[in-house]
Amino acid sequence: MILEVPVRLPLILALTIAAGALDSLAFTYSASIWNEGKLVWLQAAKAAVAFFLGILLYWISVRYLAEAGVVAAEVQTLIWFAATIIGVTALSGRFLYWPVLDQVAALFALLSLGWLIMRTSASA
Repeated sequence: MILEVPVRLPLILALTIAAGALDSLAFTYSASIWNEGKLVWLQAAKAAVAFFLGILLYWISVRYLAEAGVVAAEVQTLIWFAATIIGVTALSGRFLYWPVLDQVAALFALLSLGWLIMRTSASA
């Protein structure tokens, strides 16, 4: 079966990747909002702004995903999650320093997400 590629696929990908990147940034900022039990307001504000912008872009991407026939919440979320986890990994800069087995496991997890996205979107 040949999957029909929506005309707006570049827009959908760009919006979803941007939403995931902003959420990745927010998660990265969130990791350092507490210092010795005290809230670091600057980091919290940066995280909040990134989350806010990320969810706005996610909502817009969901509109175009729905127009393309991807209406299942689990598929929409899997696409966002893949973009987000790749972003967090890239922002940390530590992926290349992980043990090889952990790198392989991470790549397998992403491939598994891709598999689920393809299989569930084809049946949705």
